Amino acid sequence: MALISFTDNFTDNSTEAGFQFTFYCDLCQEGYKTQFIESKTYKKAGLLRGLGKALTIGATVLGRSGIESTIERGTDILTERFEGMSPEWHKEHEQAFRLAQNEAKGHFHRCPKCTKWLCENDWNEQEGLCTECAPRESVEVASARAVKMVEDIKAKATKTEVFKGEIDRRQTICPQCGKPSGAGKFCNHCGAPLSLIQCPKCGAKSPAGTRFCGECGNRLS
Repeated sequence: MALISFTDNFTDNSTEAGFQFTFYCDLCQEGYKTQFIESKTYKKAGLLRGLGKALTIGATVLGRSGIESTIERGTDILTERFEGMSPEWHKEHEQAFRLAQNEAKGHFHRCPKCTKWLCENDWNEQEGLCTECAPRESVEVASARAVKMVEDIKAKATKTEVFKGEIDRRQTICPQCGKPSGAGKFCNHCGAPLSLIQCPKCGAKSPAGTRFCGECGNRLS
């Protein structure tokens, strides 16, 4: 017999030893697992336990994985997995499922607009709707403020002067070999020193090997 639930988004975790079900929120998919109900027929000597070993049902109907499932397919899986169990066990299973639904309903809300079943995390108590149909005002305000704050920070950063040095695009030429000398104190090609010479008259600095000061024309030693 097919199980008809208040929501199709559930997993049957029942085993030959007892019954347990997990019902899921249609938005966040967080689950609520009902209390375990021990099977009375499991203890009877006539139960074919070998047919029910490791009978944990992992069939999720409608929405627990990326594979699209249907109610009919889920029912077929359940029927196949429980094949071989006694009629008494199946009656216990159906009764346990009804009890599990009553237990789970106390932890879910049904949105009157989208008809989804939601947990407390996705329920807007003030509006009587799910947070997808009626987002919480305080959450939206906080989120909008955070987005605006990031935008203001980025706008402020674009106007802030970070580098205050001077950019010299000229390339230093070694006075000894005439090749680009690099950025060190010595030429990368010939090893000649590249320290600046200070003019004794005006104090201006000129590259090593310069004969006359570029500022005042004084002869450099």
